[in-house]
Amino acid sequence: MTAEEQKRQVGEAAAALVEPGMVVGLGTGSTAVEFVRALAARKLDIVGVPTSEATAALATELGIRLSELGETKTIDLTIDGADEIGPGLSLIKGAGGALLREKLVWEASRSCVVIGDASKCVKVLGKFTLPIEVVAFGHKTVVARICDALAECDIGMAPVLRRREGQPVRTDGGNVIYDVACGVIPEPALLAAALKGVTGVVEHGLFLDLADRALIGGPDGVRELEP
Repeated sequence: MTAEEQKRQVGEAAAALVEPGMVVGLGTGSTAVEFVRALAARKLDIVGVPTSEATAALATELGIRLSELGETKTIDLTIDGADEIGPGLSLIKGAGGALLREKLVWEASRSCVVIGDASKCVKVLGKFTLPIEVVAFGHKTVVARICDALAECDIGMAPVLRRREGQPVRTDGGNVIYDVACGVIPEPALLAAALKGVTGVVEHGLFLDLADRALIGGPDGVRELEP
């Protein structure tokens, strides 16, 4: 079974969790796309809260009714992918550049389910690059302070500005993203706190203590993990 087939499989399993009348957070990324497609195919009476402009465009195209964060009293369930799924369902997210909006939706949700193919599961976070969203104004000076925060957490790799076709990638909020090839993140909570303490850092891709369970696609079907 290919990774794409696993993503489709787990997207369909996640869509089966949604019940009529729910307000559902719609994630961003290739696995979340499979979930949104499977959810649309069920033709339920639900409201979606997208975590990116790309997801909003796809959901609209597929006929899913949408609302913005804050327009509904609560989000019943958010389903989203991840770049890495580590111990205790600690996550690295943000390859799609939507980490800020994703985290806002996750934190506003009663329940969050992370979905992914088998390759996303790791014993220690850090092999996948860690995205850090930074305000565009003065971002080069912010990076120096980010390096100090990384050093405090025994991470010596320097952040690299994410570019596309030679130009800095901009998030939906107009910010830029720096990626850090940490290798290993020995203490994710310590790093998360250090990065949030840097003026100019808008958000980082460490999602800790947010996922209630995970659905993982694989050759033997979908398995469920809990923290």
